[in-house]
Amino acid sequence: MHNAAAALSETALNAALGRRSVVLVGMMGAGKSSIGRRLSGRLAIPFVDADSEIEKAAGMTISEIFAAHGEPYFRAGEARVIARLLESGPQVLATGGGAFMNPETRAAIQQKGVSVWLRATIEVLSRRIKRRGDRPLLNNSDPIETLKRLMKERYPIYAEADVTVESREVAHDTIVDEIVAGLCGCPRLAVAGTEASKP
Repeated sequence: MHNAAAALSETALNAALGRRSVVLVGMMGAGKSSIGRRLSGRLAIPFVDADSEIEKAAGMTISEIFAAHGEPYFRAGEARVIARLLESGPQVLATGGGAFMNPETRAAIQQKGVSVWLRATIEVLSRRIKRRGDRPLLNNSDPIETLKRLMKERYPIYAEADVTVESREVAHDTIVDEIVAGLCGCPRLAVAGTEASKP
């Protein structure tokens, strides 16, 4: 499926991005890190995981930051780290589930990036997060209820992203193809040559 027309659109996409980052937003378990790594390979730009950068800056895991200082402290640090990371695009930047909820972070992403929401159903998310024990917001007696509540709060905000792609149980490359197509069609990027390369 990866043909000359696709390569052409990726070259045009890189040119249209300039110094901007492709910022992946969405819930924990939506696949931002795994799909982000594939996307960065496809676009030949670096992949950066905001959560890893926060842990590096704090010298603690996210679970430890939550336990020691609470969520507001973590969110303030997260906003600072993302603002700093956005200065060094182009890159594919995976953000934590709550990052896009911060209005200042959303404004910074709007200014220095293009946002892609990896939207996923409760079924997909609950299946994926059961395999991981490192989600501080879900360390309670009813993680699925918490997940539903977070989805209700966050989905209307995530919907403000420039591009939305459904994260589901298909090959990662399929999702990457859909992200590239979504970015090529994004009015904020105005990728040259995409109309001409359509069959």
